[in-house]
Amino acid sequence: KAEQIFGEMEVWNAISERDRLEIYEDVLFFLSKKEKEQAKQLRKRNWEALKNILDNMANVTYSTTWSEAQQYLMDNPTFAEDEELQNMDKEDALICFEEHIRALEKEEEEEKQKSLLRERRRQRKNRESFQIFLDELHEHGQLHSMSSWMELYPTISSDIRFTNMLGQPVFSLGSTALDLFKFYVEDLKARYHDEKKIIKDILKDKGFVVEVNTTFEDFVAIISSTKRSTTLDAGNIKLAFNSLLEKAEAREREREKEEARKMKRKESAFKSMLKQATPPIELDAVWEDIRERFVKEPAFEDITLESERKRIFKDFMHVLEHECQHHHSKNKKHSKKSKKHHRKRSRSRSGSDSDDDDSHSKKKRQRSESRSASEHSSSAESERSYKKSKKHKKKSKKRRHKSDSPESDAEREKDKKEKDRESEKDRSRQRSESKHKSPKKKTGKDSGNWDTSGSELSEGELEKRRRTLLEQLDDDQ
Repeated sequence: KAEQIFGEMEVWNAISERDRLEIYEDVLFFLSKKEKEQAKQLRKRNWEALKNILDNMANVTYSTTWSEAQQYLMDNPTFAEDEELQNMDKEDALICFEEHIRALEKEEEEEKQKSLLRERRRQRKNRESFQIFLDELHEHGQLHSMSSWMELYPTISSDIRFTNMLGQPVFSLGSTALDLFKFYVEDLKARYHDEKKIIKDILKDKGFVVEVNTTFEDFVAIISSTKRSTTLDAGNIKLAFNSLLEKAEAREREREKEEARKMKRKESAFKSMLKQATPPIELDAVWEDIRERFVKEPAFEDITLESERKRIFKDFMHVLEHECQHHHSKNKKHSKKSKKHHRKRSRSRSGSDSDDDDSHSKKKRQRSESRSASEHSSSAESERSYKKSKKHKKKSKKRRHKSDSPESDAEREKDKKEKDRESEKDRSRQRSESKHKSPKKKTGKDSGNWDTSGSELSEGELEKRRRTLLEQLDDDQ
């Protein structure tokens, strides 16, 4: 294409083809380099121009989006009049906007840190001021280790230093006014043991001992008389006084207990003296009448008050009367118990006799029932055997009438054997019937044994009747 444009020129034709190609390539390189340089300069110029416009736009903040920024740029007259800036590459414009937003975010974070430091510094100064205020209250004696927030709140709330503390947020790293007050009181309480030692040293130097009737005003007057008390806390002084007063009360209680124990021993000795008196004291005795009997006794002299002697004597008589009544009631109870025991024994005997009679009557009934049953069965069996014997008699008579031959003896022997067999059958039948009619069990001690007296008697009677029947048969024959 270059050859078509410059082919007719003498300059073009004056040099060889190779030289023309080299010169052409050099010119193209130079032109491309020049264009790149111009584009770079234009990009830099547009970047700076856009940055200046964004810096001067107050409505662009660290939270502004790219779409919002584009609208703001279109409304900006400087941006609208600059054609080169409007033709700026979109990617370059976006990168420039992002860098501007990051710079704004960094500035915002730095500003937050600065404001936070300023707020912390202000809060610290308020706490220091309030701490000084608490020191002033302690110096004036209004604040001590036993103080409470509710007691001092009217005084504290009226000061401006407390009002400044109220403006501080609760979530801040520093402490509130209430926290500072509690910490201050805790520090005062922590000094108690050391200050108590100082108080004890002062009392030891003054030779003062706290007793049950010692007042707090007297205690404070003794403590305040020395210079060492200037650093002491009023609440710790009160706590030390209460502790020493409790110890004094404990000593007093122990002393009273010891006196009570001694008095109790004296009373027991006095009562034993009355108990061992000879002759013994009667129930209707009066102290004035028997007093002279014990005047020289040590137990009498140990009780110094006459009213106490009368009281102990009265108690002794009351116990003596109670013991007599108890002994009398015990004897009555013993006699009643013996009578009841005698009645129970008589009842048990009569009951056992009646039980024996009942059991005896029951046995008799059972025996009579078994006898009647056996008699009934034996009578029935006897009738059967009687009928059979009659039949045998008739047969034997017929046989006699028929012939008196030797064969009759053999027949007689057969008849006897048959009779014996029938009698054995009757016995076995009676035994089975007696077994089927099983007697009832006895109650009481003999409940485990069967009553077989009825069955034994019936068998004996049957045996007798069998013998009589056999004898009759022999006689008939």
